[in-house]
Amino acid sequence: MEYTNGNNYKGSLNMSPNEILNDPFKNKGTAFTTAERQSLGLVGMLPPKVQSLSEQAEQVYAQYQSKSGMLEKRLFLMQIFNENRVLFYQVFSQHVAEFMPIVYDPTIATTVENYSKLYVQPQNAAFLSIDDPDAIQASLKNAAGDRNIRLVVVTDGEGILGIGDWGTQGVDIAVGKLMVYTAAAGIDPSQVLPVVLDVGTNNQELLHDPMYLGNQHPRIQGSQYYQFVNQFVKAVENLFPHVYLHFEDFGRNNAAAILNRYKSNNLVFNDDIQGTGIIVLAGILGALNISKQKLTDQRYLCFGAGTAGAGITQRIFEEMVNAGLSPKEAREHFYMVDKQGLLFDDTPNLTPEQKPFARSRTEFANAEDLTDLLSVVKAVHPTIMVGTSTQAGAFSEAVVKEMAAHTERPIIFPISNPTKLIEAHAADLIKWTNGKALIATGVPSNNVDYNGTTYEIGQANNALIYPGLGLGAIASTAKVLNDKMISAAAHSLGGIVDAAKPGAAVLPPVTKLYDFSETVAEAVAKSAVDQKLNQQPIESVVDAIRAAKWKPEY
Repeated sequence: MEYTNGNNYKGSLNMSPNEILNDPFKNKGTAFTTAERQSLGLVGMLPPKVQSLSEQAEQVYAQYQSKSGMLEKRLFLMQIFNENRVLFYQVFSQHVAEFMPIVYDPTIATTVENYSKLYVQPQNAAFLSIDDPDAIQASLKNAAGDRNIRLVVVTDGEGILGIGDWGTQGVDIAVGKLMVYTAAAGIDPSQVLPVVLDVGTNNQELLHDPMYLGNQHPRIQGSQYYQFVNQFVKAVENLFPHVYLHFEDFGRNNAAAILNRYKSNNLVFNDDIQGTGIIVLAGILGALNISKQKLTDQRYLCFGAGTAGAGITQRIFEEMVNAGLSPKEAREHFYMVDKQGLLFDDTPNLTPEQKPFARSRTEFANAEDLTDLLSVVKAVHPTIMVGTSTQAGAFSEAVVKEMAAHTERPIIFPISNPTKLIEAHAADLIKWTNGKALIATGVPSNNVDYNGTTYEIGQANNALIYPGLGLGAIASTAKVLNDKMISAAAHSLGGIVDAAKPGAAVLPPVTKLYDFSETVAEAVAKSAVDQKLNQQPIESVVDAIRAAKWKPEY
C-alpha cells in the first residue's frame, strides 16, 4: 500500500501512525479522511472533524495574524513547515508578498543570529563538519533518506546577508532559500536539501557562547578547507547525479574561487555573485526601458566591492560586451568604490574580481583625494550607482544631489540588507532627485507619493530571479548554467515593466512572483535547449517546465 502526498512524492507505508504524523512530507493532519485514518491506524489520534486543505489554510492564516511580531510570526510558520509541507506551501502561495519578509529577509537575519537558542528541529538539513570529513556521504544520505534530491542549497555561514559570520547557524539561510524556491517556482519540496558546511567560525560571540551548536574553533582555511568543499561536491554529484547545486553566503575570499572551480563542468550557481548580478541587471534594463537610454551609454559606480558588488559589476560588464563593446571599451564604464575609496590598480590586496575594474591614478588629477564616495561621484559623474556596502545612509543627500545634477534619470539601487544597513531609503531618493531617480531597494519599500505622482519601488530581491533560474535549469536537464542562460533570465525579467506609467517600478512586484518565475524559467530552459546543453530530449520547454513543477495538494 502506498500513500501519496502532493504530485510527485510517494512513500512506503511501512510506518507507524506516529511516524506518519511526524513526517512533514506525509502528514496531512486533520485532512486525513475517515478511511485513511482507519487504514493507517490514526483513529483517535486526531480531532474528529475532517478538514479540507483550504479550510486548514484559512485556519493557519488566522492563527498567523494573531501573532504580534515578525519573529513570532516566523516561528509559527516554521512550526507549520515542520509539521506539514503541503499545508505550509498552500498558505505561503496564497500570501507570497506578505510572507516573504517573514520567511526570508529581513526576519531571517534575527533567526540566524539566535539559531542555537531557538533550535527545535533540523528541518531535514544536512550538517557537515570539517572535523569529520569521512562522514560527508553518510550525512547527506541520512538527511535525504529515500527522496530524489534535485536541488541543494549549501552555505558555510561566513557571509550571511549583511551580518557576517554565523557559522553553522547559517543553515537557516539555506532552509529559507529553499522555501522561496518552492513558493515562487514550484520546486518539489521533497526534492530539496539544505546543507551547512561547518568549518568553524571567527565570530567571537559564538566561540564563547556555551549554547552555540556548531564547531567552536576558528574557521579552517586554505587547502584543508578547499579539500573539504571538494569532498562535498563530489559526494553530492555521486548521490544526486541530476542535482542543481546552489552556493549561498560564502565569504568573499572563497565564493568566487569555488564558483569558478566548478561552473564549467557542474550545474552550479552562486546567488551572491550571479543571482544578485542578474537581478540588478534586470532592474537596470527595466530602468532603461523607462528612460529610453542605452546600457552602453551608462557610467556604473559600485559602492561596496565585496563578493556581491564585484559579481554585479562583472554581470553588467558582460552585458555591455554582449551589447557590442569590446572588453577594453566596456571596462572604461566602471568604477569600484570600497572602504578605502576608488579602487586603483595599485591599491593593496585587490581581489581577482576587483582587479579588472581598478582604475589608473593617471586618469585623475586629484586621485589622492578620491577616498570617499562624494569625492568619487564628483569626479566620475555616474549614471548608475549600486550599493552593496552595508553602510547605512552612505547614499547621503549630498551624494545623491551631486549625482542627479549630471544625469537626467539617475539609476540608484541601495540594495544592502537587512533594512538597518540600507544605503538610502526610497522616499529620500525621490525627494532629493525631485522624482527623477529610478530606484530599486534590496528590502521591501513602500510606494512613495511625491508631487502628485505615486512612485512604485522595485525590490532588487534575488527571489525575483533565482527560483525561475533554478526551475529552468532543472526542467531542461541542463549540464551547466552559463552566461547565455543567465543573460536570458535577466532580459526576461527586465522586460516586465510598464514603461509608460508615471512612477512605474523598474522590476515586477513580488505579488506576481509565481507568474514571472515561470517566465524566467522558460527563458533559461529555452537557452539551454538552444545551446544543446540538455541531457535529456526536450520537445517542448513549456511542457517540461510544467511537468517539473509541484502543486501542493493532498
